[in-house]
Amino acid sequence: MSVKGSLSIKSKLSSYRTTIETAFFGNNVRRVNTVAEAYELATNSPGTIVTDQDVIEPELHGFPKGAKVLVFNDGAVFGRCAQARRLAGTEGVDEKTYTAILREAIYNMRFRKQYHATAYIGLHEDFMVKANFLTVEGFENNLLNWLLNFQVPTPHYDEMYARSAEHDDLEILIVSDPYWSHPDFPLGLAFFDPEHNAACILGMRYFGEHKKGTLTMAWGTANRHGFASCHAGLKRYDESDFVAAFFGLSGSGKSTLTHAKHGGKYETSILHDDAFVVDLRDGSTIALEPSYFDKTADYAIGEPDNKFILTAQNVGIALDENGKKTLVTEDIRQGNGRAIKSKLWSPNRVDRIDDELNAIFWLMKDPTLPPLTRLEGPAIGSTMGLTLATKRTSAERVVGTSLEALVVEPYANPFRTWPLAVDYDKFKFMIEKGVKCYVLNTGAFQNKDIPKEITLGLLEQIIEGRDEFVPWPSVPGFSYWPVRGFEPDMTSKEFRDRFKIRMNERLQFIESRAKENGGFDKLPNECAEVVKGILSEL
Repeated sequence: MSVKGSLSIKSKLSSYRTTIETAFFGNNVRRVNTVAEAYELATNSPGTIVTDQDVIEPELHGFPKGAKVLVFNDGAVFGRCAQARRLAGTEGVDEKTYTAILREAIYNMRFRKQYHATAYIGLHEDFMVKANFLTVEGFENNLLNWLLNFQVPTPHYDEMYARSAEHDDLEILIVSDPYWSHPDFPLGLAFFDPEHNAACILGMRYFGEHKKGTLTMAWGTANRHGFASCHAGLKRYDESDFVAAFFGLSGSGKSTLTHAKHGGKYETSILHDDAFVVDLRDGSTIALEPSYFDKTADYAIGEPDNKFILTAQNVGIALDENGKKTLVTEDIRQGNGRAIKSKLWSPNRVDRIDDELNAIFWLMKDPTLPPLTRLEGPAIGSTMGLTLATKRTSAERVVGTSLEALVVEPYANPFRTWPLAVDYDKFKFMIEKGVKCYVLNTGAFQNKDIPKEITLGLLEQIIEGRDEFVPWPSVPGFSYWPVRGFEPDMTSKEFRDRFKIRMNERLQFIESRAKENGGFDKLPNECAEVVKGILSEL
């Protein structure tokens, strides 16, 4: 599917969309059509660091010959802020008030030069949507990163887009002004009009806000057209045609699991480690982005994988023994150092996988769950994804909440703009069609950290079709894989009491959806009944 023609369709206009779209036509807006143009602008942007590291195969990525990796660092803020998000049409978002805020913000952008770039989201003709990004002078690095993160138009992708079936929807519009400030929004404002594919990201510098803001609109578009939108990684184990998806927040291990090489034991195909959609008609999956916005903390200074970095953000710079400016990648400067990595980082990358999804792994950091749990039944599997329990990381800016606090993030997707019941039904449908469902605890169990080597080993057992699961006593639909050193005492009162507390928190979350935000996320009764059924057996 694709959206073709003008930016707007008359029957789908809104005051928000019209306000945002009009900003693109000012006489201070410059069109930036290529990565090479954006690279030149970013190179000359104040504060940019031109390192001595060559961009790998620069012409392949649209860079000029001899291009160097650029670094741009933010200040105190280096993570996303969900608390700054507002959605049109939801409780507390008054149209008159917010359109006035947007109009004033866009008016004040007139005093700066602005840049407009276009890219495709979705890498196969079955799902492509065109996106437009407008930002201000001084943030040319965000412009470059946006073009590198998504698919810059090329003859190949232009032809693919032209072949795709047209759907009655809108191109995505994103307006960004990091200079904006407002006393009522000290954290900034990320405003979305999901039904009309328009957004304003104000007072927020961090590139991740713009990446995920764009994906917010693309995922919403996919959701309206028969796809399940996934904040997850996905790979196929080619010999067995086993397709696995890993759902988790940034820092949960989804990239590690997606890109795991397993010591060369398996031939794999990587779809993506962060964003894809599932076509519910046939179970195929489509990647939304060509490159990777990857954390640099896991890659030591000088590690071979770092040669695939195209740009970097919020990392240190030091001189090596030859006096060359080199990246300090291990989060020494601060947490959440990031890099745009080339598609070449995964030589086995594909943009679509035709084979149906075989297994969903919910990545949680719930200390009451052993390293690997199997979930039996569509309602149980989807409800546990609905109540995915984890911890925030340095990728997220939270105010008034500890990063150590356990939070529930349904389906690991804080970027959802549609009712939660829609996702519940879609994941339940996939499980009903035969997708297996598991929980991998990538945190700690019984106060003992679970090493990633154990997690990877358990994943390999599933891939190879082994089954050593043991039913949980008195917990219908749950079974666990015994792991030496992490043996749960399922019959002890202490363990059962802790597990009951966590399940009660899940039940409270489910029941609260009917009360918050005007009931936008009200869930089917069976979600609560699933958890009540478990609690009644404990």
